[in-house]
Amino acid sequence: IIWLDLSQSLEPTEFLGYNSDTAEAVVTGLVAGDAEIESICENGTACMLVNQTPFYAESGGQIGDIGTISWDGGLARITDTQKTSSGLFIHHINVDAGTLMTGQAICLQIDAKRRLNLRANHSATHLLHEALRVVLGNHVVQKGSLVSPDRLRFDFSHHTAVSVDELDQVQQIVNARVRMNSEVTTLIMAPDAAIELGALALFGEKYGDEVRVVQMGGMADKNPDKAWSVELCGGTHVARTGDISLFRVISESAVSSGVRRIEAVTHEGALSWIDARDAILAKTADLLRVAPDQLTERVAQLIEDRKKAERDMSQLRRKIAVADHNSGPITGSGIAGEVINGVTFVGRLLEDTPARELKSMADEIRSNLKKAVICLVATDAGKASIVVSVTADITNQKNAVDLVKIGSTALGGNGGGGRPDMAQAGGPNADKAAEALRAVSAAL
Repeated sequence: IIWLDLSQSLEPTEFLGYNSDTAEAVVTGLVAGDAEIESICENGTACMLVNQTPFYAESGGQIGDIGTISWDGGLARITDTQKTSSGLFIHHINVDAGTLMTGQAICLQIDAKRRLNLRANHSATHLLHEALRVVLGNHVVQKGSLVSPDRLRFDFSHHTAVSVDELDQVQQIVNARVRMNSEVTTLIMAPDAAIELGALALFGEKYGDEVRVVQMGGMADKNPDKAWSVELCGGTHVARTGDISLFRVISESAVSSGVRRIEAVTHEGALSWIDARDAILAKTADLLRVAPDQLTERVAQLIEDRKKAERDMSQLRRKIAVADHNSGPITGSGIAGEVINGVTFVGRLLEDTPARELKSMADEIRSNLKKAVICLVATDAGKASIVVSVTADITNQKNAVDLVKIGSTALGGNGGGGRPDMAQAGGPNADKAAEALRAVSAAL
């Protein structure tokens, strides 16, 4: 309510930030909580209104400026800048020294370095938008964005994930336009004229009688009379595309059905990102005792060695599981070769064994038996898995699904599934593995 009241008594704030990082102004209002106040003292916080400002208020995805204000005998920090629908710029301030009063003449100074990074990231979203349309097609439309000092986020319409090759093409196109170092120009015109010029309207923006058209990236490849990127935008931008310095995609992901998201860095953020990745590369190469350019081959060899070790381990586990099943249990209280009511029961407890290996083990044991039930209970990473196999000659008497459910209950599971001759289940209680084996034995 307070902002509505103020909008009726105050003119919209004049924004000077397109051309200046500093400005002199007069405080036209101070608000604390939901009430208008006349002054704010040292260590106090408030929202400040002024007649004109170089501080950009958050809108169009670009976050608000921060900086400082000073006056005779006083100093304050601006920690954020927002904007009302009526055009009042709200400066969130913390007073460090002195007392600030309504009507006070002040000097405003934005954080220029931060604004430079914001400009670079915002202009990069325009180049990214056009590059995506070139690579993926004209169906690409911006669905949202975030422009912050350290990175940019760009949401757009597209039905599938963007491939690595497509992302590489997009990145190369943007960087080529950056290297052109072409001038970024702005025009003020009627919305209809802007659309006729080919300007792309931004998602969620509302436009008045006049709009700001931002053009960049040099000239269009097939139309030398038209700028490469033309968009309606009220944000701040670099003077030339070369000021972006470098563009680097850091991720691509899904936001929702038909909407993808790209995150990227530019300028100092891109250099810092590359430096961090180089440090990771160097450290990894040092750990593996190879040169960085040999990392791919070394990692590929390690992966192959691991696969071979896993295959060897799997074969060893299989040999242990199926070896002389009439000689007694392998580990723990497993049961092997016990005849129960005319049925041979072969049980095994297997430690550190993946669930995926159990069925093939059971098949191998079953292949040499008649009138038998095989039960394998394996533990791995704190969980347990159970497989029950029944030879074909007694499936009309014993059902593997029924038996595996009994074992699964002992493991804290909710049953399992499969066929009358082979079923599998699991449970969270690996310490109950022996109990599961005994439960199946008792059921026979």
